[in-house]
Amino acid sequence: MTAKEYPLIHQSVLDDVRRPIEQAHGMPNQAYDDPNYFEFERDHVMAKTWAGLCFNSELPCNGYAKPIEFMGLPLVVVRDKVGDIKVFHNVCSHRGMILVNEEKEVGALLRCPYHSWSYELNGNLKSTPHIGGINQNTAEGFSCEGNGLKPVRSNIWMGIIFINLSGDAIPFEDFITPLQTRWEAFTGEGEFDRLSPAKTGSHAQLTVNCNWKLAIENYCEAYHLPWVHPGLNSYSPLDQHYNLYVNEYGSGQGSYSYTLADVAGTKLPQFTQWPKQQISQAEYVSLYPNILLGIQADHAFAIILQPMANNLTIEKLELSYIDDAAFSDQHEKNRLAVLASWVEVFKEDIFAVESMQKGRRSPGYQGGVFSPVMDGPTHHFHQWVAGQYSQAMHGHTK
Repeated sequence: MTAKEYPLIHQSVLDDVRRPIEQAHGMPNQAYDDPNYFEFERDHVMAKTWAGLCFNSELPCNGYAKPIEFMGLPLVVVRDKVGDIKVFHNVCSHRGMILVNEEKEVGALLRCPYHSWSYELNGNLKSTPHIGGINQNTAEGFSCEGNGLKPVRSNIWMGIIFINLSGDAIPFEDFITPLQTRWEAFTGEGEFDRLSPAKTGSHAQLTVNCNWKLAIENYCEAYHLPWVHPGLNSYSPLDQHYNLYVNEYGSGQGSYSYTLADVAGTKLPQFTQWPKQQISQAEYVSLYPNILLGIQADHAFAIILQPMANNLTIEKLELSYIDDAAFSDQHEKNRLAVLASWVEVFKEDIFAVESMQKGRRSPGYQGGVFSPVMDGPTHHFHQWVAGQYSQAMHGHTK
């Protein structure tokens, strides 16, 4: 479907979103409450950049396949025999049958359950039984070459499998380097890549009845801390927070005083190169379109927002730790305590984003306004979304 087949938002409305923060209004209600925009956003917002699909850790061994519906689009992620990750459209090239229906070990081949056409884990079509008649596995004029699975451009960073559905986004390195460079100022060059999840104390999942954009917007700002997160505000108070902007694709907030380790006694191994004078500093970035990230001296986390409908989102959380010692049984209680603390924080946000979703049904609200001081990162995200809409609907980039 083309953008023109969706209800258009007038260019003047999108221009209004992109005004300076003191004059701007937010994205209009229909961008959150109208289900007609769900597939539009998949094809013209998510698809045009690098979106989070799932975690690398969800494929536990070589020769493993995991089907995922990405906003209604059937995809399959595979880990091949040497451990490399690849993403394909989850349809057989023969008759469009869904190829993989459940995650499982598949060995060396993906086999279609309909006519048993089989594909190597690099996507190449390997076998076509009876294609030329009974016991004739080849046919004149047909070649397996060029009839394999259709790949989806992908990359992995911080354990997140990113996809670019359109295939024409900027190089992944250009997309992620500004954030990695920023955070390597804390961790030290190359040290960031040592982060990995543990078998316990690393994973959680929440279901939230809101549009995915509201979860991003809420995470961008610290303005709500005293009222929504009184516990977090006690050891990472609002007056110690600052706004930050990474590049076109990321914004958020940081804290000069993240002291959970002192408050809860969750002593875990820290980055050895983290500056001692900044040991309590932490940063939290919304990486557009659908990733929430956080880094502290002793752990990091990522949340992949998986939109299920215009008003339903699954939040998949993975915490990562540094150094082999962090994965020991000795630190299991600390890992579980850190995980529980963050899950509590993210649960506290649910009522806020669900209430805002309900509010998007009101004709008395048409995008709202922004605090020029506190809402800068949220406005940054609105500007980005409005730009994606404007390009798709009207061909305007400015």
